[in-house]
Amino acid sequence: MQPYELPLAAAADAIRARRLSPVELVDSVLDHIEEAEPHLGAYVTVTAEQARRAAVEAAHEVAQGRHRGPLHGIPMGLKDLIDVEGMATTAGSRVRAGHRATADSVVAARLGAAGAILLGKTHTHEFAFGLTTPQTRNAWDRGRVAGGSSGGSAVAVASGAATFALGTDTGGSIRVPAALNGVVGLKPTYGLVPRHGVTSLSWSLDHVGPITRTVEDAALVLTALVGHDPRDPASLPVSAADYRPGAGTDLTGLRIGLPRTYYFDHVHPRVETAVRDAVAQLEALGARLVEVDIPMTRYIQATQWGLMVPEAGAYHEHSLRTVPDRYQEDVRILLEASELMSAGDYLRAQRSRTLMRAQWARMLEEVDVIAAPSVPMPAVEVDEETVTWPDGTPESVSDAYVRLCAPANITGVPALTVPVGHDEAGLPIGMQLLGRPLGEPTLLRVGHAYEQTQPARALATSG
Repeated sequence: MQPYELPLAAAADAIRARRLSPVELVDSVLDHIEEAEPHLGAYVTVTAEQARRAAVEAAHEVAQGRHRGPLHGIPMGLKDLIDVEGMATTAGSRVRAGHRATADSVVAARLGAAGAILLGKTHTHEFAFGLTTPQTRNAWDRGRVAGGSSGGSAVAVASGAATFALGTDTGGSIRVPAALNGVVGLKPTYGLVPRHGVTSLSWSLDHVGPITRTVEDAALVLTALVGHDPRDPASLPVSAADYRPGAGTDLTGLRIGLPRTYYFDHVHPRVETAVRDAVAQLEALGARLVEVDIPMTRYIQATQWGLMVPEAGAYHEHSLRTVPDRYQEDVRILLEASELMSAGDYLRAQRSRTLMRAQWARMLEEVDVIAAPSVPMPAVEVDEETVTWPDGTPESVSDAYVRLCAPANITGVPALTVPVGHDEAGLPIGMQLLGRPLGEPTLLRVGHAYEQTQPARALATSG
């Protein structure tokens, strides 16, 4: 096995034991990027020389006994919404031409302090306003979408072009590409990870979180990110904690909510089968299944768009009026639509969110975790814009991919996607675990327990 193939936890153990040097690891990943990047397009920019210098420094620190922890010497990618001092944050848009960040974002600074090594910035759909990331190709099939808007981050991790990466999630933008590329994606509780220095799509829906190869890896990255920051008004007053799950697989006493409504409606049959098989595995580990009804399902889409579009319009108001021609047409039209929405529309969406949060809280008193598909179908072909379900119902690809992810953004509950198999074409399928606010330890425990019963996953081999 080459160093770039190692998941984070294994690489960290090897570095700590001095069986692997950060220089060897970073060189291996950079060599692999050079080979894979022309075919996948995961990165906006690769900072190879800076990464090599940082690896030499990390190796020197480790050799002197100044090991900072499990992220020390580990190469990562950051979605190109996340500020790094002196680097461009293009947000995938010509609107940001010539922009350079003057300071690190909180998450970049915390990862840097933990010793992680930046490889470069990963592609995003323009200003995170999309579910496909058109610049990037799926790690398993280059003719398929990568998912979005953190598609570059997911493809980098899935292909071995980063040991881990960060994405952002406003309506599924971590979980969708993670599921479509067969990796792990965690959208934390709203406010758990500070967003200062991260370009916003929608203030009340935005989250930052890790994309990794394993659940344990996600826990290690989350541990480095958590902690209150007063510059983010939504930042929760929580202290740093160790999120690494235990080694056991016993889930006795845990209640898994299996949705009777919404999450299995209009879902590809292979997706439903894979997720139900994974839930059966959780039951075999001792969990008790409890059927649940998802509340207020008819209002989910309207609430998501009613919150996101006005907030995005407010963020982009100045540039939309001064340089509208610099936006891609699909994004510009969506932003212009925000001006057609009234204050009453936005307030009704906020009221709907408040009611939805309350009903989800009541539902989550009856179960510890909800298990459901992450997305209703595997990665579609790049030119496919709509899907038609067996009952004849058409749905846009973007609406389909956001549909099962949006509830966790609206309510702010944590959500974890874990790979649970492949379809007949070999494309990955993801299972989503949702929990109570600040319930990340439980989600990570369940996801890790499931992973331990499965064969080790190989890196993607794009066709």
